[in-house]
Amino acid sequence: MAETASPAPDGSAPATPADSGTPAPPTLRAERLRLTYGERVVVDGLDLVVPPGKISVIVGANACGKSTLLRALARLLNPASGSVQLDGRAIHTLPTRQVARQVGILPQAPVAPEGLTVIDLVGRGRAPHQTWWRQWSAADEAAVSAALAATGITELADRPVDELSGGQRQRAWIAMAVAQQTPVLLLDEPTTFLDLSHQIDVLDLVVDLNRRDGRTVVMVLHDLNQACRYADHVIAMKAGRIVAQGVPAEVITADLVAEVFDVRCTVTADPLTGTPLVIPTGRHHGGPAAPSPATD
Repeated sequence: MAETASPAPDGSAPATPADSGTPAPPTLRAERLRLTYGERVVVDGLDLVVPPGKISVIVGANACGKSTLLRALARLLNPASGSVQLDGRAIHTLPTRQVARQVGILPQAPVAPEGLTVIDLVGRGRAPHQTWWRQWSAADEAAVSAALAATGITELADRPVDELSGGQRQRAWIAMAVAQQTPVLLLDEPTTFLDLSHQIDVLDLVVDLNRRDGRTVVMVLHDLNQACRYADHVIAMKAGRIVAQGVPAEVITADLVAEVFDVRCTVTADPLTGTPLVIPTGRHHGGPAAPSPATD
């Protein structure tokens, strides 16, 4: 299936590395990937090529393997079989520092050490760039300041992370990932705990990182409409397998939503962006009423 990039949320064409003058991002792919937790198989026989320089969003029902796949792409989970490859080399054979300079990840529900301040947390994003002969530098300072500003938490820099609200804490972790300055960024539900305004701020920030720097971004999102609006490439998963992928307009259909989420819906065009807009039906709206629960 031929694939073209979706327009950016403001309607403009998405950036490419060539547009921004930055080097092409590394390629990230999975081949015949099998991921397990003990005896439980979570992902099986999965093949994926992450589109470089694009925003990809993984969608699917709970426990379908989205977060597990993201962990494997970040080298946080060893495959039972198959491989994840970074620029054609098995990622699990590469030095940790080399991977950390190329691929950054924000996992679900991270926990900071007690008493750690926001600026110290964000500064940890610079750890892959430190060596015994290269300590903290002006470039590190600038990267941290830029990450704080980009996520709107400069005024929280000296606050302990464990004293922040859920939304503030999430933005602090995102700032750490931004400060790492990797060409590939993996975000597992980055809008968790955020109100609608801050959700949009975070997703707009992701677009900025992609369009300005040509970063490859892979996100897990639960909101299908946000996925359609912000993704160049959507990956729909069910029971540990990819059932469809491509541009949102070709992937997100009423049939796909029914298959993946077991939800009836209408899919129309978003009046602002033209991307798919999913309107769930539910038992009480837009169709024949479902049978009432049995009573004694």
